[in-house]
Amino acid sequence: MRSPAHRCRDIERQAGYLQPDQCVPPPPRGTADGMWFIQDGCGIVCGVITWLLVFYAEFVVLFVMLVPSKSLVYSIFNGILFNALAFLALASHFRAMLTDPGAVQKGNATKEFIESLQLKPGQVVYKCPKCCSIKPDRAHHCSVCKRCIRKMDHHCPWVNNCVGEENQKYFVLFTMYIALISLHCLVMVVFHFLYCFEEDWTKCSTFSPPATVILLILLCFEGLLFLIFTSVMFGTQVHSICSDETGIEQLKREERRWAKKTKWMNMKAVFGHPFSIAWLSPFATPDHGKSDPYQYVV
Repeated sequence: MRSPAHRCRDIERQAGYLQPDQCVPPPPRGTADGMWFIQDGCGIVCGVITWLLVFYAEFVVLFVMLVPSKSLVYSIFNGILFNALAFLALASHFRAMLTDPGAVQKGNATKEFIESLQLKPGQVVYKCPKCCSIKPDRAHHCSVCKRCIRKMDHHCPWVNNCVGEENQKYFVLFTMYIALISLHCLVMVVFHFLYCFEEDWTKCSTFSPPATVILLILLCFEGLLFLIFTSVMFGTQVHSICSDETGIEQLKREERRWAKKTKWMNMKAVFGHPFSIAWLSPFATPDHGKSDPYQYVV
């Protein structure tokens, strides 16, 4: 028995289903498109909360643990390390949120555009009835972004954006750096508790002992929660990249219709090539190549 996804594909293969005459031609593209930003209330709130939690960790690390420390070397080293990781995490979050994840041009399912594809016998095109666009292979429609996204993995409210072909690198870096600063926070909290137990609690912090304990416990809870969450997300993303199968494709168990690449080739496709320190930089834009996204072979 065929799954609903396969039955839907069969319907889309019928020429009459495309109905190109019902699509309004897309607006002309300018030389520079506007900034990509999803106006979703839930996503905006989650994005703001993410930044506030990082700033809270910054406050506790600096003013509760590092500034009162008697070791200047310890304070400088951990201060530089934590702030560097926090900066990279927020920069990755910023890029993941404001980068077009690979949206297909809306309303391009027109008769003229379909004719311009010059399809060969045996080739088919899929039309998205929601955004009236011709869907490239491995593209899925996002109900929040209201667009079809190439190689869409999932929609993440924490970055207020879809994770797709063009911004997956930044999302992977975001989860990695958040996991690292969470781990760093937990290690520093343990050392600070040990330091306060050995010394006078009134001298190990500029705050009162009850306030110090509350701030450290909240930071410990936040660090542990996000360490587990982002580590799992980072692991699933790396597995998805290595297996060349997005989260949606794994969930729907879609039939693989694309050529399987090696793990190394998949990593290079997401992070850019060749391998360099730029893989770890949220400011280096990966080169995904210029392959034609509208190649449909059945």
